[in-house]
Amino acid sequence: MAFLPLSLFSTGIAASGLLTRSAMRFASTRSVMMSQPLADITATIGNTPVVKISDKLCPPGVEIFAKCEFFNPLSSVKDRLALAIIQDAEKRGELKPGDTVVEATSGNTGIAVAMVCAQRGYKCVICMAEPFSVERRRLMRMLGAKVIVTPKAGKGTGMVRKAEELCAKHGWFLCHQFENEANWKFHEATTGPEILDAFEGKQLDYWVTGYGTGGTFHGAGKAIKAKRPDVKIVLAEPADAGLLASGVATERNEDGSPVGTHPAFKPHPIQGWTPDFIPKVLEDAPTELMHELLPIPGAAAIETAKLLAQKEGILTGISGGGTMWAALETAKKAKKGSVILAMLPDTGERYLSTPLFADILADMNEEELEIAKSTPSFQLLPDKEPVLQA
Repeated sequence: MAFLPLSLFSTGIAASGLLTRSAMRFASTRSVMMSQPLADITATIGNTPVVKISDKLCPPGVEIFAKCEFFNPLSSVKDRLALAIIQDAEKRGELKPGDTVVEATSGNTGIAVAMVCAQRGYKCVICMAEPFSVERRRLMRMLGAKVIVTPKAGKGTGMVRKAEELCAKHGWFLCHQFENEANWKFHEATTGPEILDAFEGKQLDYWVTGYGTGGTFHGAGKAIKAKRPDVKIVLAEPADAGLLASGVATERNEDGSPVGTHPAFKPHPIQGWTPDFIPKVLEDAPTELMHELLPIPGAAAIETAKLLAQKEGILTGISGGGTMWAALETAKKAKKGSVILAMLPDTGERYLSTPLFADILADMNEEELEIAKSTPSFQLLPDKEPVLQA
């Protein structure tokens, strides 16, 4: 699959001065190419845009940008992972027509794997622990996958064990997203170079990301550091589940999968981040990649996701809010003139049944009812007959 190297193409970014004239010409060429018919939906994976955060949210004296991974076809960064793993398995002869693909996931990977399986013609079975949002299950089933829900008490390792059992019994293919090298290598080949192209000839001081499998951090981090060793990489993890912060390693089976739950793990609201073990893909990343490890309070991640929606018009999930909170905290300590790039892993629509939307009402609130009553026609008021024409 060919990837176009420039991910910035909006006129808004061009106007902000981030793009040079030559890059703008390239962006125009990219736009024309992307408007041509594509072989299949997986050809739209990658080349996601970078968007400037306005001074409504960004502290004075610095610039913050966001790489919006919800522009992938199934609205998350995990589309890259799914394509990488399945393409790699096909290349190595581990997948053939009619096979069944299995993965354990909090949701975004499962949705992405279900999408690629649907396009490729594979059967798909996803194992997902009970606490994760129900809309994710429905999306996977919409894409033709079978979803096996595992008990809450088993945590992330429980859904991994279930996926392993199913593969052992039925001879199915297990993605092994947390251990598979194809995961981080795809980010090294795509996500990292996209960031480098976006900021070619421009200042970039910090790159901020969280981790689910660690693939984005490991792969994109390697690519960025190889070309821009001056860029400082800030890695974020939930304050309630400080696995890396604990300094305690994850005990592993021979295949690299976790033996059990990490002793520092506690439940946290940042879905998609930090399972109850340290992923091998993350552990295998060079230690020199990370400049700082930043703990993210769950409530701050939720509040920042709301601020991104209400002040920037950017609809991202709790993990995106957590990453942006880390970028904002980094901005407070950074020297004047610093430029910071944060990853936004997915869309807020994945979180309708989570705490992110807990105080977002479906019915009209008092202020909305007052607006409705301010003109006489077409009123739908509580405990009253609907009014059409006054």
